[in-house]
Amino acid sequence: MIKELFQDARHFQILILSSLLALLILWSDFAPEPHIILSVIATTLITQFIFYKIFKIKSRDYRSPFITSLSLCLLFKGSFLWLYPLAVVLAIGSKFLVRYNGKHIFNPANAGIVLCLLLLPDQVWVSPGQWGSVIWLGFVLICLAALVLSRAQRADIALFFLGAWFFLLLVRALWLGDPLSIPIHNAQSGALLIFAFFMISDPMTTPDHRLGRLLFACVVAILAFVLQYVFQLREAIFFALFFVCLSTPFIDMIFESDQYQWRKT
Repeated sequence: MIKELFQDARHFQILILSSLLALLILWSDFAPEPHIILSVIATTLITQFIFYKIFKIKSRDYRSPFITSLSLCLLFKGSFLWLYPLAVVLAIGSKFLVRYNGKHIFNPANAGIVLCLLLLPDQVWVSPGQWGSVIWLGFVLICLAALVLSRAQRADIALFFLGAWFFLLLVRALWLGDPLSIPIHNAQSGALLIFAFFMISDPMTTPDHRLGRLLFACVVAILAFVLQYVFQLREAIFFALFFVCLSTPFIDMIFESDQYQWRKT
């Protein structure tokens, strides 16, 4: 029964993200408060239900929006409580309103974060990347388990992105004459791991062909690097993914492949 349960990658993602949230609550000062977690999860499921009713969708599934809510709990921060429901509505709304060929263009959690950053840059931010070496190591181990066990078949794009990102950090350090401890320190980010394993690896918003995913991941890494180190944009990886997602339909046209579908369980 357990084997059948995890045939759908979303079940495993829910387990992993819930574990990461629990880890953050137990060992970090940056964990969201319980009432924020409850408000995000409740608003996400309610918003999904409302859009189902608006578009008269009878086949309803709440696993993906629950994943979105967990990602927002882990990453999104706002100065006021009402900003969290706003991020949720923008996230779920992007999934229903911005679509092409049966696929939504943007990763919902990423879209909610970026749109809030664009609308209210002084009121919202992404949870700090440096969460301490112990928590970061725990994140690494859990995310590596996700990489090995996930059924989403998108481990390649996470590795493509992380490889390109670390390479650019290393080249920058060598160019500036910095010690290697600097790029290693910059890479120790829980937010980076969540981004790589649960956002850019979203099978519904990334190219279907492996070569397309390689191109996609490298472009995201390069754009994020430029935004962060040239334009000093702290949330560079999230903005990069948001804008590069617009290219997914074109990449899918160039590199044709079967469209990914969640396993029906």
